[in-house]
Amino acid sequence: MTIRTRFAPSPTGYLHVGGARTALFSWLYARKHNGKFILRIEDTDLERSTQESVDAILQGMDWLGLSYDEGPFYQTHCFDRYKEVIQQLIDQGDAYRCYCSKEELEHLREQQMANKEKPRYNGKCRHLTEQQPGKEFVVRFKNPVDGVVTINDLVKGDITVANKELDDLIIARTDGSPTYNLTVVVDDMDMQITHVVRGDDHVNNTPRQINILKALRAELPKYAHLPMILGSDGARLSKRHGAVSVMQFRDEGYLPEALLNYLVRLGWSHGDQEIFSIDEMIANFSLEAINVSASAFNMEKLLWLNHHYIMNGDPAHVAKHLVWHMKQRGIDLELGPDLVDVVLAQRERCKTLVEMAAASVYFYQDFDAYDEKAAKKNFTAGSDLVLTNLHDEFSQLQDWDREALHATVINLAEKMALGLGKVAQPLRVAVCGSAMSPSIDLTLSLLGKKTTLARLEKAIKYVQGLN
Repeated sequence: MTIRTRFAPSPTGYLHVGGARTALFSWLYARKHNGKFILRIEDTDLERSTQESVDAILQGMDWLGLSYDEGPFYQTHCFDRYKEVIQQLIDQGDAYRCYCSKEELEHLREQQMANKEKPRYNGKCRHLTEQQPGKEFVVRFKNPVDGVVTINDLVKGDITVANKELDDLIIARTDGSPTYNLTVVVDDMDMQITHVVRGDDHVNNTPRQINILKALRAELPKYAHLPMILGSDGARLSKRHGAVSVMQFRDEGYLPEALLNYLVRLGWSHGDQEIFSIDEMIANFSLEAINVSASAFNMEKLLWLNHHYIMNGDPAHVAKHLVWHMKQRGIDLELGPDLVDVVLAQRERCKTLVEMAAASVYFYQDFDAYDEKAAKKNFTAGSDLVLTNLHDEFSQLQDWDREALHATVINLAEKMALGLGKVAQPLRVAVCGSAMSPSIDLTLSLLGKKTTLARLEKAIKYVQGLN
């Protein structure tokens, strides 16, 4: 049997963290078993579904690297198939037309609530044998009234529900359009999905879907319902907890593998291991090892993981993602050093790519002003002489490499009988605009000789103008 999993988001918003984790777990299970991972867009909610949301989902999947083997498939392209199955269920006696008006159903509901009964359809039209031409109707699935439905859930264990607790749900609206519980069953059946991995907010739908699958004599998939993700306050994760859109994490400077590593540990574990490469995730993942209890989202832990991947990841890979952030700032990368070299220089001090981009602008474009605090502290009386001497020494350098630059700064400090900080710090502010940068020799080597000399000349004039 080929393992076939699916991720089936509704395009009524962005790809959120919970959806991304569901997609990841489905993807990992398929990859581990050399199976197929299918992307299905459940867009039958015509009022709320938008192309913008479809694009956001596809963009999020692409950024995370969760490649799909088939799809994306769109439910709105399958309405003829759904109508065919609805008619099949009617013909074989497993569904029926219900002519009850909204007013009748609302009155029934009010009565049941007043009697402290569970609100449910009473089956009034269940045994009708004749159609009522000209009268609006919905189509209901004729749910079995006896016996039980058992979900052999791979995460939660067996869940048993009595059929008498399930009413006859609507599978087609008055306009003929199919409902969620019908479309998802038909799609899972037609796509031969073997494992349905989804959030546990779907547990209540599963017994109904199993009964429809049985009526269609389809093979049942295995189900794995994932516990919800909570915010730090214990409430269900929502917009008020901060970044919940996948692409918001990109915007805030996170690497996709850091988010994936964080999400895989949000409800799943493999011993005490915290850091997982994609290959390790695939090799070790199992649905049975998913925790039953909900998990809390911890931004500090994610930030720690992100810094780990910035520090230890392939610099070329980090640079590839840094490009987007530099371009957001209008940086022309042709006007400065190789971005891989910048990553190597900055990665120890930067926990996000936003920080790294902000700290690296001066490598590619001149700054308008010096950091006020840094200039006040380091551009003091006599610092123009230090900068002038540095300019003279650097002008004569034939080899613009770190070793030569380091030696020049050290030798000048000794020659002027100054502490190293009295030379290196005014130099750093002069060429970077602030008192923060990688080691001064590395900073100068990345800036290049021409830029360094030009910025020294500018700083000398600035200091002389203060006195």
